[in-house]
Amino acid sequence: MTRGKIAKMLSGQKKHISFHTPGHKRRGADITELSYSDNLFSPHGVIKEAEEEIAERLGAYRTFFLTDGSTAGVHAMLFALKERGVKRVALSPYSHPSVKGGCKLLGLECVFIPVSVKDGIPLQPTKEEIENTLQNADALLLTSPDYYGFFPPLSFARGLTEREKKPLVIDGAHGSHLYGTEYYAGCYADLWVDGAHKSLPALTQGAAVSAKSEEWAGALEEGVRLFHTSSPSYPILASVEEAFLYPRNLEIERAAEEFKKSVGAAPNEDWTKVLIRYGRNAGAVEGYLEARGVYPEFNDGNYILFYLSPCTKSGELKKLRKLLKKCPAPEEGNGESRISETAQSGGAFEYVPLSESVGRVCAEEAGIFPPSLPVVRKGERITKEAVSRLESAVHAFGLKEGKIAVYTERK
Repeated sequence: MTRGKIAKMLSGQKKHISFHTPGHKRRGADITELSYSDNLFSPHGVIKEAEEEIAERLGAYRTFFLTDGSTAGVHAMLFALKERGVKRVALSPYSHPSVKGGCKLLGLECVFIPVSVKDGIPLQPTKEEIENTLQNADALLLTSPDYYGFFPPLSFARGLTEREKKPLVIDGAHGSHLYGTEYYAGCYADLWVDGAHKSLPALTQGAAVSAKSEEWAGALEEGVRLFHTSSPSYPILASVEEAFLYPRNLEIERAAEEFKKSVGAAPNEDWTKVLIRYGRNAGAVEGYLEARGVYPEFNDGNYILFYLSPCTKSGELKKLRKLLKKCPAPEEGNGESRISETAQSGGAFEYVPLSESVGRVCAEEAGIFPPSLPVVRKGERITKEAVSRLESAVHAFGLKEGKIAVYTERK
């Protein structure tokens, strides 16, 4: 693998007595902003050179390395939108919490696209849904690809936003491995974020955010400065650079597609996401695999997702295939589709046990993380299926001590 500029700088760091942070006093490459290490907030040396090289690879005018994960990049992009006059953002209600949280933080109005849920998976918005919703918004924010391995209509979205003279922003946190292909967010977006640590060999929290043109670069840079830590990790910075220098692994990409077919995975569009529907057996399958040293990315109470990367080994897929043969057969979807409908939008609320919440209207979205998507949205009626999935979740959000927020029943 090609060694990056930041990694080379760290490997050649000067021996010295540390009267500076971090408090561990120079254990390995975890240093601070020294005279030879450059400064992320005003780069003029190796960080500047590394960001410029990666920007060229990604097709960006400017790229900023992040050590706070994609969340810092999402917030920086939303800040850039607001700085340039955007007030309302069209987005999926199943966008990542950092998107909805960032809009709330910055006072941007979320204009939700009325997307459907099919076989338990939130679908990407259709062309018609995007076009209709964008009429009531100043910008469009898409997730590409989503956590389940699906893409929105990217070419259409680019053409539509150009025609409407409205910016297109893409949360590409799960698509860093796609750079250099027609599916990469940077081929379409004015602003986009890469969660390099998710699908490329970067350390956790390693990410990057980019602007396509000089027109957006200044506002994005200001957003990065506002939302990024002032104490960045140099090992993470080095890993972000090297992640984007990592060679594409066509062998494992082909093996992944063959693997999906052989284990009955749900058909999706991203080779790194192996999605298998086990329904009520999902928990048991997950437990069986973990007892044998195999840990999937998530179990959402319906599907299990196995997340691959260019670093996945073919032998690991063979072991997984062998274990899955001893598991219950995957379930096929029945094509059941629904559009979330809001039953109530506000009012007094209370917390009740999940077991007593069926039929009540949810007052705060609740779900499972990962994938950090709501099982039940604010304003929706809570179903038995939603309760079952939340009760079986190891990691859930939107709950307090097993209770869920519901609107007080109107007299």
